[in-house]
Amino acid sequence: MTDSPAERRRITGLLKQAAIDLGFSRVGIAPAVEPLGYERFRRWLDDGLHGTMRYLDERREAYAHPRHVLDGVRSVVMLTLDYRTAEPPTVEPGQGRVSRYAWGTRDYHDTIRDRLHRLADRLRSWVPDALTRGIVDTAPLLERDFARLAGLGWQGKNTLLISKSAGSWFFLAALLTDVSLEIDRPHESDHCGTCTACLDACPTEAFPQPGVLDARRCVSYLTIELRGAIPRELRPGIGDRVFGCDDCQEVCPWQSKSSVSSAEEFRPDPSLHPLELLTLFTIDDAEFRRRFRRTPLWRAHRDGLLRNAAIVLGNARLIGAVPTLIGALDESSSTIRGAAAWALGEIGAAEGLAALRRRLAIETDEQVRDELHAALRTKA
Repeated sequence: MTDSPAERRRITGLLKQAAIDLGFSRVGIAPAVEPLGYERFRRWLDDGLHGTMRYLDERREAYAHPRHVLDGVRSVVMLTLDYRTAEPPTVEPGQGRVSRYAWGTRDYHDTIRDRLHRLADRLRSWVPDALTRGIVDTAPLLERDFARLAGLGWQGKNTLLISKSAGSWFFLAALLTDVSLEIDRPHESDHCGTCTACLDACPTEAFPQPGVLDARRCVSYLTIELRGAIPRELRPGIGDRVFGCDDCQEVCPWQSKSSVSSAEEFRPDPSLHPLELLTLFTIDDAEFRRRFRRTPLWRAHRDGLLRNAAIVLGNARLIGAVPTLIGALDESSSTIRGAAAWALGEIGAAEGLAALRRRLAIETDEQVRDELHAALRTKA
């Protein structure tokens, strides 16, 4: 193991260089301690601000210390990987905006895991008995707390990690190890100042106070994590966002420091952004799997993505979408049927309203019936 200071320094230097060589953007090392934000995280859960993400609450005690992720852990190697590529294209009516991180054809989890595996192999080549575990936002680890401890940035008012030299267009990853490495100085200062641009830009007012996110109102949560119907009062705030939301990041002044990613996997695929919404309704489960299985958009599943598409079409009041939305009233998914009903009510075309009445005569799902009634009342 790395018992002497000189050996610890040597292994740390080799590991940091290897991380950069493997394509990570920045690297810092934090001690394996209880994160300072743990009690804040517990209060956030107690307040129910995590919405339906029950897995967070079920594992709340595991977040108290990284030893619950890797027994015997001594060091937490925090890594960033830039994902900013091109600037967002114009989104026309009938299209949907996709969050920047999902423009590529490969899920970032797969990309980062590959690099973490190779980085762990490098460490074991120098320390053969080293224990390691790579993390990409799926294990109970408060990554942003450890990134701050590793000197990589501070948590902004939008709750995301911000770097003075890189903005926030990057993924966070961690390599936990029982090897004692040289620890970096934590980032102690906050450089948001009096700026509230991120809070002001949120289309659904998801920040009850600076540094606190009410996930239940966040467009990213609503369009990706939430299963079932999106609350009606929040649907207008979805706007043209069919998958995720970047608004609180787009307006951050520190993004002027962000770098363009060199990762080939994140190169934008024109078929993924913007998304052609009407085309989505022609895709069955098998085709959806073939097209999106390896991309971040798979996270929303077909039900979620078509639900989102219907809401975007309704927000756009797109008359040309009426025939497609009428067809969606016959979908097997009650989530899609309900969203299509709402969209037809928002558009208000006579043909669509007639279809709503016909569907109401045969609909058996109570939630969808409620959507149908509400849509018809809107235009009564």
